[in-house]
Amino acid sequence: MRKIMFVCTGNICRSAMAEKMLKKRVEEEKLDIEVYSCGVSAQDGDWPTFTSIEVCKDYDVDLSTHRATNILNSNIEEMDLVLCATEAHKDAVIDIYPDLVGKVFTMKEYVGNTENGLNISDPWGYDADVYRKCAREIEDIIEKIIKKEREQK
Repeated sequence: MRKIMFVCTGNICRSAMAEKMLKKRVEEEKLDIEVYSCGVSAQDGDWPTFTSIEVCKDYDVDLSTHRATNILNSNIEEMDLVLCATEAHKDAVIDIYPDLVGKVFTMKEYVGNTENGLNISDPWGYDADVYRKCAREIEDIIEKIIKKEREQK
């Protein structure tokens, strides 16, 4: 079973959306993948933002049951692949867990979607349109992850 972890700052927007979106696709495609998420500065147990929950409904994804996990309390060391929202998150993961080098990428870097940089901007504190843009970026990445996973079999 392949294990994938998404990482962002608070684990209440980007990584949470990515986790739930990929979990949905893994179930639909019946892939042998476990999906997790955490945040480098997350407060364990925090709820996703209201707007994250609402925007995920557009993708038939229920984010309301998600609770944040701090990276230090996660199972990140068990992962086969760690996908970060930004280069700063990637650097933080490698600083904390140097043994994960070679398994840690930004989401965009991993799927080769680098024409607009390697970072997915944080929607926290912005309006629903910014969250929707973020969710569209993540959805595109999820589709490319699924394609890569199928090709690697």
